[in-house]
Amino acid sequence: MEIKDIVRVMTRKGYAVFENDSKPLNLNYVGIRDVASVNTFNDMLVMFWKYRGQWSSFWRPGTTDPGIYFLNDTMGNNLGSAILKEDQYRGAWKLGKHRGKYDALVQRKEVTVVRDANKDGVLDIDGGYEDTGFFGINHHRANAKKESVQVDNWSAGCQVTADPHLYDIFIQLCQESAEVWGEGLTYTLLNIEDFKS
Repeated sequence: MEIKDIVRVMTRKGYAVFENDSKPLNLNYVGIRDVASVNTFNDMLVMFWKYRGQWSSFWRPGTTDPGIYFLNDTMGNNLGSAILKEDQYRGAWKLGKHRGKYDALVQRKEVTVVRDANKDGVLDIDGGYEDTGFFGINHHRANAKKESVQVDNWSAGCQVTADPHLYDIFIQLCQESAEVWGEGLTYTLLNIEDFKS
């Protein structure tokens, strides 16, 4: 998969692709969900940007889904676990602290999640109850010291990076972009199936 493939899918869906290259780091931030397995960091988190006519990109493995811990335990929410709906969320995140502890992208606008309430350990993305609001759907890392293999309780619906070193690069890109373009980062969540048509 290449940047041109992501741009093609985003364009087909009517999503914005940021191509203004008058200044550096006009970030396009995309998650590509793969539901082939649960509780693994099998999704791809991609940032790409154009500057002086050339595209650059940064890819890292992560998860766009809650881990098995939260699929089986909805934390007392009768509506169910939160699974971020595939869509484009314009300016919905900003730099902040995840749970007040470390640098992350934190939710600044409402987003839509699909609620999975049956506690069967299976991602129920299609046909579930859609819930829109502020749910603390952040973009953060898993283990601070080493790359994580299983999601487990690292995500209750957040978008989570498996490798802390790649995460540090991600945060640095976000910080440098915010200095140039201001607060508010757009995130687009796609599905691997989108690339098969």
